[in-house]
Amino acid sequence: MIHLRLIERIVGILLLIEAGILMLCSSIPLIYKEDDFFAFIISALITACAGMLFIATGGSNRQREVLTRRDGYIVVSISWIIFSLFGALPFYISGYIPNFTDAYFETMSGFTTTGATIINDIEIVPHGLLFWRSLTQWIGGLGIVFFTVAVLPIFGIGEVQLFAAEATGPKRGKLHPRISVSGRWILIVYLLITILCTITLNIFGMNFFDSINHALCTAATGGFSTKNANLAFYESKAIENTIAFYMLLSGINYGLLFVAIFKGNIKKIIDDTEFKWYIGITLLFALLVASSLFASKQYGFAESIRQGLFNVISIITTTGFTITDYTLWPPFIWMILGFCMYFGACGGSTSGGAKIIRITILIKAMRNEFNRILHPNAVLPIRISDKVLSSSIKQSVLTFIIFMIAIVFVGWFFYIAIGLNITDAYGTSLACISNIGITIGDHGCNISWDDMPTIGKWFSTFLMLIGRLELFAVLILFTPAFWKHR
Repeated sequence: MIHLRLIERIVGILLLIEAGILMLCSSIPLIYKEDDFFAFIISALITACAGMLFIATGGSNRQREVLTRRDGYIVVSISWIIFSLFGALPFYISGYIPNFTDAYFETMSGFTTTGATIINDIEIVPHGLLFWRSLTQWIGGLGIVFFTVAVLPIFGIGEVQLFAAEATGPKRGKLHPRISVSGRWILIVYLLITILCTITLNIFGMNFFDSINHALCTAATGGFSTKNANLAFYESKAIENTIAFYMLLSGINYGLLFVAIFKGNIKKIIDDTEFKWYIGITLLFALLVASSLFASKQYGFAESIRQGLFNVISIITTTGFTITDYTLWPPFIWMILGFCMYFGACGGSTSGGAKIIRITILIKAMRNEFNRILHPNAVLPIRISDKVLSSSIKQSVLTFIIFMIAIVFVGWFFYIAIGLNITDAYGTSLACISNIGITIGDHGCNISWDDMPTIGKWFSTFLMLIGRLELFAVLILFTPAFWKHR
């Protein structure tokens, strides 16, 4: 059975935590003496009241209900929707995004680390809203439930079910038997990357506020910027190279980063199959882009290499920071960047896309099929870091890839139906499902999505959500079998 009262209590607790974060953000308008202070206060009060209402209707857990796997999927999906619903209030109440559909789109884009925006002039938005906008990406980078349990382990026995519903990529080894402990360790690595990125950007000339915002969005591989021209505004190769390094770092499995940083076991990363493929694919695509740029005389040799590396890292990690308008480059490069959007970075990182681990398993499975034709009786296991994968994992990976491609095509047809041209429609669908806010076509580079029809914006938020929760966690709610009483 589904424990609705327990689900209500958990959602209520999550909303109280969101209210507290909104209250903290209200200090930013006081520092900069801007007009969005009351928008945060009112939003926090509304969110807190809603949270207490959910807790009250959920009642006390006297029967010690145990959160089931089905409950976990419901909690995770609802949490992202409701968090975005109340997270949109500061934008809407302040009047800087007067349309609630647009405010919800902006917030869902933040929490899912997509980075698509409907704001035409980001530089007129006050500091408090800019910080909240970046913070939504930072919270969503780890996952709303993951972040909450890591900070405040309040769900007890249900933690495993919640993590299983929100985790990204095929399951890997745990850092600690207790999920909350593993969550805190990963949060420490996340904080460390954010702090180091902030300090480095500040040293290279970015002001402190912008450094914090860009560091939050870099660690989250989200891509929101405080400038209309994105990173091109700063005209600094040092800043661009710094962002590229931390984007690449944030695309690595955070469990491996913890082992390498705090246990000194760098060999664990170097020997990891997914990490090798991640670096190899990134370098291959960067080389292809750089070669095309140099051959088409867009840049000199060194600048072609730098542009190729930055843009491939930005897109394969699904961050979406830009330093130039890549839509002006040859169409061959668009195709390469499109592959990067599909691939994503490592499982267990903050990136979107299919994840390199799945691409690795898919390629190895394809290779095995050719070998099986030549050797019908051969036993051909797929190994990842010297571990043989079970048939269920292989089936899950193949199913995921097929579903992802199918959803991209469904989105493609939908966007064409509401009036987008064929290139924009495909790029928009791929960008939403892969959680990357830049695409190909008219919405390709630093262009607001404000002109998209309302129905398209709501559909886009749905694609962002199922992309961030890796398809099945949301789509399973639409299957009759999920709701059958057993």
